[in-house]
Amino acid sequence: MIKTIAITKNSEIKLDVEIEKLVTGEYKWYWIDFHQPTDEEIEKLINPLGFHPLAIEDCIQFLQRPKLDYYEDYTFFVTQALNQDTITKEEIDFFLSSNYIVTFHYQPSIEISEVWNRLSQSAHAKKWDPAHVLYNVIDRMVDNYFPLVYKIEDRLNEIDENSGQRSMEALLEDLFDTRHQLLSLRHTVTPMRDLIYRILNSQRMTEMQGKMVYFSDIHDHLLKLTEMIEASRELTTDIRDSYISINSNQTNHVMKVLTVITTIFMPLTFIAGIYGMNFQHMPELTWKYGYFGILIIMFLIGAGMSWWFMKKGWFK
Repeated sequence: MIKTIAITKNSEIKLDVEIEKLVTGEYKWYWIDFHQPTDEEIEKLINPLGFHPLAIEDCIQFLQRPKLDYYEDYTFFVTQALNQDTITKEEIDFFLSSNYIVTFHYQPSIEISEVWNRLSQSAHAKKWDPAHVLYNVIDRMVDNYFPLVYKIEDRLNEIDENSGQRSMEALLEDLFDTRHQLLSLRHTVTPMRDLIYRILNSQRMTEMQGKMVYFSDIHDHLLKLTEMIEASRELTTDIRDSYISINSNQTNHVMKVLTVITTIFMPLTFIAGIYGMNFQHMPELTWKYGYFGILIIMFLIGAGMSWWFMKKGWFK
């Protein structure tokens, strides 16, 4: 599906203008949005829009790393939004020039819809231009990163407190899922931060003049997000190490108790083994009270060793 907004020389807004009319230069600037385009619609990127085949290939091949490429009379951007439900990457591509902006995406974009509705419902578009559209879309894209990071932080606090008293296996499973989500976030936020940094330091994008302060604000947000993600990853590492340490301590305690019990029964097993041998000349076997005497000795040995281990604190 293709949608268009055209801004006239008098800053009036016209919707659903044919692409062939947009490229004639009649309008001040225009915005074309390609949403889940068909093969026939993708052909319009070549004719009449005339974009470079490499840029079109980057649009079609999902999923590219956030980047920007300079072409003769426009700049091509690859950006990544995040699905709020699945925390998966969704690519949004931009073709930016001084008199147009073209957006290309296969998944529905909340950010583009919000900016599109805001522009189309405006009484006039004097304050709007292609660079301002780019800023608004990316700004909303970055703002939508924050709820995901806050959600992960809340989840980590629940895991750390373990208020539900869940099993350690369930907690570790949630913890590793959270680490995977943080890794996915980092693989999106860090390249986006580098992309905005390139925009701020670019000398070739004349259409960005006067807009750098806005993109600097986005860069600050991405720096904050990067710090939050790294802090959360460090917290997951601390929680993981704590749980592993607790589990190791519990295992050592169980092994210690089993070792003590085994040690107590070692002399008793030795005595039972001696008198379990079937030799003919064993004087104790013919003694009237031999059986009871051995039982008493074995009991005293077991009780004495148990008392000694308890005194040493080995059962704690």
